[in-house]
Amino acid sequence: MGAFTEYQANQELTKLAENPIDLSKDGNLSVKRLSHMVQKSLGLTLFYGTERVNDKVIDTLCHLSDEAETFEKMHAMQSGEKLNRIEGFESENRSVLHTAMRDFFDRQNEAEIAKDAAKTAYNELEKLKGFVEEIDKQGFTDLIQVGIGGSELGPKAIYLALEAFRKPGRRVHFISNVDPDDAANITEQLDLSKTLVVVVSKSGTTLETLTNEELIRRRFLDLGLSPENHVVAVTGEGSPMDDPKRYRKSFYMWDYVGGRYSVSSMVGCVMLAFSIGMEKLLDFLRGMSAMDKVALEKDPRNNLPLMSALLGIWNHNFLHLPTTAIIPYSQAMSRFPAHLQQCDMESNGKRIDKQGTPVDFWTGPIIWGEPGTNGQHSFYQLIHQGTITVPVEFIGFAKNQYGKDIEFHGTTSQEKLLANLFAQSIGLATGKHSDNPNKSFPGNRPNRVLLAKQCDPFTIGAILSYFEHKVAFQGFIWDINSFDQEGVQLGKVLANKIIEQFQKKRGNEDYEKEFPLGAAYLKALDEF
Repeated sequence: MGAFTEYQANQELTKLAENPIDLSKDGNLSVKRLSHMVQKSLGLTLFYGTERVNDKVIDTLCHLSDEAETFEKMHAMQSGEKLNRIEGFESENRSVLHTAMRDFFDRQNEAEIAKDAAKTAYNELEKLKGFVEEIDKQGFTDLIQVGIGGSELGPKAIYLALEAFRKPGRRVHFISNVDPDDAANITEQLDLSKTLVVVVSKSGTTLETLTNEELIRRRFLDLGLSPENHVVAVTGEGSPMDDPKRYRKSFYMWDYVGGRYSVSSMVGCVMLAFSIGMEKLLDFLRGMSAMDKVALEKDPRNNLPLMSALLGIWNHNFLHLPTTAIIPYSQAMSRFPAHLQQCDMESNGKRIDKQGTPVDFWTGPIIWGEPGTNGQHSFYQLIHQGTITVPVEFIGFAKNQYGKDIEFHGTTSQEKLLANLFAQSIGLATGKHSDNPNKSFPGNRPNRVLLAKQCDPFTIGAILSYFEHKVAFQGFIWDINSFDQEGVQLGKVLANKIIEQFQKKRGNEDYEKEFPLGAAYLKALDEF
């Protein structure tokens, strides 16, 4: 049992879920409904008339939010209270202050720890400004970011989303996988004399990252270049990577910023300052900060990420739909689903509550997705006619980024793109009856559309913060810790055991005894 199942609103929602609205019935999805079920904030518009909700469901979801004290928990998070903990058990026991990384525009938060965190973030940003001015004079054209998990997924998603705004002659590349082919493929394409390398590791000990860093350093040396003139560290202050003899510059990150929430820290800022410049980086951070303030609105009807979180809980916990597809109708957002997959599944893929008790309900959904319209020609078949109902979160933009488009057969490319988005949303909800069962679409498949004017720095910042807070709100309602990731540790421990076995095998030592299961795989390699 857990607090979530004991809320009065939970019982009411369970009853309402026995007979939810059927969107496929004639007249249920109307213009009036689409116009009524709309929520706006910061230039973003959320259309949720194609979700299987009515006003009674929305009212009860708002009651659930009140019972779960989501407003109070969000305020506590942004104020720096130690929410990253499990009561009565060893845990990280930390504040959660990724919002402080962008809270230096109006400094509204009065909590001392949040103010101090915002001040240190601002100081790093000032340091970054000076560094960018320095490298702008030195002809650098490329930057390689070396990091794994949150050090790659989020930064890469944002870089690609804003690549249309990059400075002329600037490109960014990412190396994360400890696969020598990945690093070789990128370094072989570049003029390393004009390339910066940003190595990201909070602890300064991440083995995959350090291995890739060493591979790149040796490539510089092979070319007669000094790595210390090219390699920059983003790490914890005082870590093994905080070393001015090895790194041209060190920028700092802190324990209260989790990797998957670190794009607005130096993890993302160094790369973005290089690629799009300081002013556009600040616009991106302003968008995030503005949505952070929206997340502090108590009424879900005025709180865009909270409303989205509640709709997700309705689909997941009460309609019992296990997955969510995130489909941006923008090629620029091609890696957004991958980042949000980590943000959501690493945060809310938990089986115990904050008291260490196993829960008896579903927590985080399986998150997946790809950009439209390509998905329409692959997995949409299952979404429309498969036996599993998949809720969809669409993202679209009224205008394109480059301002270059043509009219063909009476419409522009952007209009065709949006036509596909709107058609899919309506088609999933209403379906289509046919006497030919092969051409019959059941419909009644919930989805919602987040629409913005353009995929620009401020808007992307707002959208990223929107999804971060949606995840946090769902964790608050489930009473789980969304800010640790113990689930990734077991694989790391076992991998280190097998790495030691590789070392012993290479040295012709006995490697089988300590971990026979790992040894079985190593012996199999001898066949290749």
